[in-house]
Amino acid sequence: MLSRKTKYGLKALTYIARQEENAMILIQDISEAEDISRKFLESILLSLRKAGFLGSKKGKGGGYYLIKDPKDIKMAAVIRVLEGPIAMLPCVSLNFYEKCDDCPDEGKCTVHGLMEEVRDSTLHVLENKTLADLLL
Repeated sequence: MLSRKTKYGLKALTYIARQEENAMILIQDISEAEDISRKFLESILLSLRKAGFLGSKKGKGGGYYLIKDPKDIKMAAVIRVLEGPIAMLPCVSLNFYEKCDDCPDEGKCTVHGLMEEVRDSTLHVLENKTLADLLL
């Protein structure tokens, strides 16, 4: 299940991307337009800034802005920043692999095979969708 943090992060990125190019977007404007708590949104935008999707400028005339073109921001990358692993189980994660404590042999585990297939299908969609796709 997608967390509220990730859902709001996608909404905020989409809101920023829909504004005039190079416009500085205030947290308050995003918060009001998308009905997101300002304090929660600050945390989300900070994560997105640290990950290199957004830039920010303080003071008068400041705000947040996209650093990358929306067509270059893949949904898989955004979700990994905000949500963590895409895989439903750590034993099938490509970037956050961990062996399951309760599984003696991944090769014989029926759940493992199913979750690899789910991961691959999910990755196919998320790696082929960008922020630009959400703007349509």
